[in-house]
Amino acid sequence: MQLSATYSQTWDLENIFSGGSESSTLVQHLEKLEHELPLLKKYIETLEPTASLASWVDAIQPLQKLGSGLVEARSFLDCLESQNVKDEKAKVLSGKLTQIGATYEAVITALESKVARVPESDWQQLMKSPELNQVSFSLNEMRKRSLEKLPPAQEELAGDLSVDGYHAWSEMYSTIVGRMQVPFEEGGETKLLSVGQLANKMASPDREVRQRVFEKWEEAWRNEADLCAVTINHLAGYRLQLYKRRQWENVLKEPLDLNRMEGQTLQTMWDVVAKNKHRLLPYMKRKAEMLGVDQLSWHDVQAPLPGNKQTLSYDEAAKFIIEQFEQFSPDMASFAQMAFEKRWIEAEDRPGKRPGGFMTDFPISGESRIFMTFSGTPGCVSTLAHELGHAYHTYVMKDLPFLAQQYAMNVAETASTFAEVIVIDAAIKQATSKEEKMVLLADKIQSTIAFLMDIHSRFLFETRFYEKRKQGPLTRDELCELMVEAQKEGFADMLAEYHPHFWASKLHFYATDMPFYNFPYTFGYLFSAGIYARALQEGAGFATKYVDLLRDTASMTVEELGKRHLGVDLTQPDFWQDAMDLLMADVDEFLALTEA
Repeated sequence: MQLSATYSQTWDLENIFSGGSESSTLVQHLEKLEHELPLLKKYIETLEPTASLASWVDAIQPLQKLGSGLVEARSFLDCLESQNVKDEKAKVLSGKLTQIGATYEAVITALESKVARVPESDWQQLMKSPELNQVSFSLNEMRKRSLEKLPPAQEELAGDLSVDGYHAWSEMYSTIVGRMQVPFEEGGETKLLSVGQLANKMASPDREVRQRVFEKWEEAWRNEADLCAVTINHLAGYRLQLYKRRQWENVLKEPLDLNRMEGQTLQTMWDVVAKNKHRLLPYMKRKAEMLGVDQLSWHDVQAPLPGNKQTLSYDEAAKFIIEQFEQFSPDMASFAQMAFEKRWIEAEDRPGKRPGGFMTDFPISGESRIFMTFSGTPGCVSTLAHELGHAYHTYVMKDLPFLAQQYAMNVAETASTFAEVIVIDAAIKQATSKEEKMVLLADKIQSTIAFLMDIHSRFLFETRFYEKRKQGPLTRDELCELMVEAQKEGFADMLAEYHPHFWASKLHFYATDMPFYNFPYTFGYLFSAGIYARALQEGAGFATKYVDLLRDTASMTVEELGKRHLGVDLTQPDFWQDAMDLLMADVDEFLALTEA
């Protein structure tokens, strides 16, 4: 007799907005945002630099309420479009929301121009007030930003034009992905797979399957490369023109500001990565030997080791994750259990879903949702833990004001990676055989390769692409050449075969909400390694300190975060090198285990 599953693999969105893309409640919600945002903008435009505290509160509190409403709707529509890439009504509503979002940005621009004119002494008094103190960091950021942008009218015009320009090009990626169906033969039967389903097969333990999947994957994106090249060129062109008008010479200025991070910190981190990358090469050579090849190819890098046929059911994965979280923090474990029980997770393996995984927040509902496609591999278990880490981060901040919840991507990736490491390290310690330990160590090291090599190659590609794009659009062939060149440097020229059309396939290159959707991952990975080292040193009492750190992530720079909660200077190499040494100990252990 087959036992029924404990946890559903499909999420429940009904309590957010009932009826999916046909939801009348959602339409009313959008209409309310559409009505109230212009009214708030008009009110802000009447504010005088010497306005009373009550007047400023009357502007900032509605701004936060409307911001929460915007995120609530955006998260919902992201969920709808991800669970069904052919949901045309959701795409239409998403376009409408993008226009509403432009109005919200205009409200922000209006507020920025007003706060910039408040006399410094008055401003400091406002920031010390109980009503605004919790969001003073965000308001100070607004005050600083206003001095670095175009005049408000021009910024508002740029925002309006971006709806059918900048953001519209980003939506092109979703359109391309939604129509893609790749024929793949398996078990004597040819099926049409979505790109998400095909990507999951790249984790097959059978190298012949991986090779066929990779060939099909490359071919599929080669067929779409012309459209992707037009899209990525126009996205970059828009961004560069806006930066030029703002007189921002460094293309990394916006992503660094959004990540509340100094350029010196980023440079120091990459310097330490480059200096230590060679320590991963013995693992890659050993893995190639174990796979019976001279050199790893692209599709081998994240592949399981030979003989590793282990898969877990969704229920088994859930139980395992909850148990490991329990070892670090009972609160974190009970949160994860609640997420499974309340159906906050969409994990079903079915056609029509978008590839990849994410966590999205619903600030009004006080909930989160996780999207992925679960196939039972150790990598899927890690992804599940990773996204639950994101969700826990949001959960511990839900009582803070909206502006004090808006943490940056790099610290978001810290929380997710920390959760992932808790699970994988606990599994390594509990391994009952040498073979099991070896497989789990390999899985962990493959994450290190992903963050230090793959992500580095993405960063190299994107920075070089933007430099070349200043001279004009690049052809699909030039983009492929640039991609392979970056991959060779990122992977220390250790691969026999690279992925020329990676630039076309990766959603992150097409994101307009976060330019340079790459280096925050590596920051988060290494920062979490340093935090994890501190957790190992301090034991059970660290769980409370960890929550304190998470709650501050939207209220200070990463450099301030490091100093206050860890006592470290992130602009110097010491912290990064310590994190690197901790990660490289896994390589040494793996090499010792597989010596024979």
